[in-house]
Amino acid sequence: MSHTLDWILTLTGLALSIGLFVLANARAGRPADPLRPRWIPWKLMIVLSAFLIVLAIVHMANLLGLETGPDKSPFGRL
Repeated sequence: MSHTLDWILTLTGLALSIGLFVLANARAGRPADPLRPRWIPWKLMIVLSAFLIVLAIVHMANLLGLETGPDKSPFGRL
């Protein structure tokens, strides 16, 4: 049961992160309006959502059985 819940939560988080990435990318590309300041730093939201996307992909790889981490690196622990 928990394995299915892990997949549901991971895929939901991935979908939300992709949605945030698309929204932030669209908002960051708009021309600046000097009369209305930007309250949300959209470029920072792009970076954070991209980071969350990478984390979700790594988590899905772990759920599939691929072991990640510094001890599993082909170069050893640096």
